[in-house]
Amino acid sequence: MSLHTPILAPSILAGDHAHLAASMEIVAQTGLSWAHLDIMDGHFVPNLSFGPQTVADLRKVCDLFFDVHLMLDEPQRYIEAFAKSGANLISVHVEPTYAIVETLEKIRELGCLNGIVLNPDTPAESILPFLGRVDLVLVMTVQPGFGGQSFRHDVLAKISQIDRWRNDRSLQFRLEVDGGVDAQTAPLCRERGCDTFVAGTAFFQAGDKLEFARSIEE
Repeated sequence: MSLHTPILAPSILAGDHAHLAASMEIVAQTGLSWAHLDIMDGHFVPNLSFGPQTVADLRKVCDLFFDVHLMLDEPQRYIEAFAKSGANLISVHVEPTYAIVETLEKIRELGCLNGIVLNPDTPAESILPFLGRVDLVLVMTVQPGFGGQSFRHDVLAKISQIDRWRNDRSLQFRLEVDGGVDAQTAPLCRERGCDTFVAGTAFFQAGDKLEFARSIEE
């Protein structure tokens, strides 16, 4: 079990895109401290979301911790723009071909925490070279690109493996999960070491968002 305090980070992708600021306000009013922002380029994933200007505009009206997830073919080209826009943490994927170590270091140089992300079918071993260089590991439990997908239970073994590496190496990164996370699947992840939970559809469709948040964070 992770020693980190559990955190729920609602995914704004599942909010009302005509009123993103209102979605952020819902997160804040629920008493949560993090918001997850999915940035998609239409290449690495088959969908588009929004860019750094949207993040900057949301930063003007919100003081939540911005957990920015770059689903981009060339994330290194955009980290400075997102850092300047108000991101607190920037996560990049392990799958594309680019200078990952340099990108992770640059994120920290820009004043943000950094994270490495892997897709459901990507072997856990792919992130081993980076574990000592990151503040967060994000394990996708759906194929990224669209919200509302079902949680992939086969990824639980991968989460357990990453948590073992964290403990064996006395590392302090947070272990985040994203995709199909709800009141039933979050405990399965927490049992395996997860401490940070991205929930989109389940959060914004919850009738009692405060109760949903408590089910995750307590």
